[in-house]
Amino acid sequence: MRFSISRSELLKPLQRVIGAVERRQTMAILGNVLLQIDGNRMQLTATDLEIELVSHCYLIDGDNGSATVPARKLYEICKALPDDSEISLEFEDGRAVLRSGGSRFSLVTLPASEYPNLDEFVPQAQFSLSQAQLKGLLVHSSFAMAQQDVRYYLNGLLLEANASQVTAVATDGHRLALAKLDNGVGTGEHAVIVPRKAIMELVRTLDERDAVVSINLGTQTIRFEFDDVRFTSKLIDGRFPDYKRVIPTGGEKILTVSKDVLRQALQRVSILSNEKYRGVRIGLDKQLLRVEAHNPEQEEAQVDLQVDYDGEPLDIGFNLTYLLDVISTAAGESLQLCFKDSNSSVLITDPSEPSALYVVMPMRL
Repeated sequence: MRFSISRSELLKPLQRVIGAVERRQTMAILGNVLLQIDGNRMQLTATDLEIELVSHCYLIDGDNGSATVPARKLYEICKALPDDSEISLEFEDGRAVLRSGGSRFSLVTLPASEYPNLDEFVPQAQFSLSQAQLKGLLVHSSFAMAQQDVRYYLNGLLLEANASQVTAVATDGHRLALAKLDNGVGTGEHAVIVPRKAIMELVRTLDERDAVVSINLGTQTIRFEFDDVRFTSKLIDGRFPDYKRVIPTGGEKILTVSKDVLRQALQRVSILSNEKYRGVRIGLDKQLLRVEAHNPEQEEAQVDLQVDYDGEPLDIGFNLTYLLDVISTAAGESLQLCFKDSNSSVLITDPSEPSALYVVMPMRL
């Protein structure tokens, strides 16, 4: 088997699929990318047995067949070659020889017949969003996903779809982020939990264009198809918490504040916050917001802000990082914070994005 291709034509699909290749694998072949040639079209497949990324490119010439090569080494070689270079690969006796100009690389290959694939995909429901819409849903919710939590169903993002809406929800038990779109699947209600790695890879791969993403929901897998990419991921088999019960209601203490002003105040007091617990105390009074932090050395920081607030006085503690994550995610210039009391979660919304909301639980200080 052999083929020739331009460096730019090969590099693009490699960039598309490389995210599925872990730097440390349980099986040696998972460090390889599968190359399958049919005519002048070559398909590239990478997987870690949880997600599978497939893309393709077009050859200058080549022979039909299949082979695997070390994915990251091939990717780094392509990146290092001149932009306008041409690449040729020849496969023989368990090795791949790559030539480009005066450069030559010999790589060890593994049999294509041993390359694993995910279970056969059986779609149960299908709907479409633009890349910009899907990326917006994920960006506004995914930051609240748990990382390596023993409650495995929190290490992912809940994707719900019904006849009128698509909703994305993530929580780590201390905060919650929700985003929704008025775009349904036609009939029925469907809910799946997509693993953290798949969500992060999607956010990296998607862009802000209006190009269509076809989303197919299966019983054990989910598939996204866009541009020249087919992205398949296994689903988390678990029961996601009833997030609607977590969203606070009845809060009458409403604060409207500039996002940038609040960020700057939090960043200033963070200098003297406890590095382990990252706690910050927020005090509210008529037209006044006080932000305070202290550390084990008994050092203190305090920032007073003039704000739009006419409610009753309130003192409440929060994890500083959780508040900054919400501020970084919201796109508008101001935020609305709705409090009930010092023991209840705060509901944060962005007036410019009514389809998204954030919930942060208080902490004892």
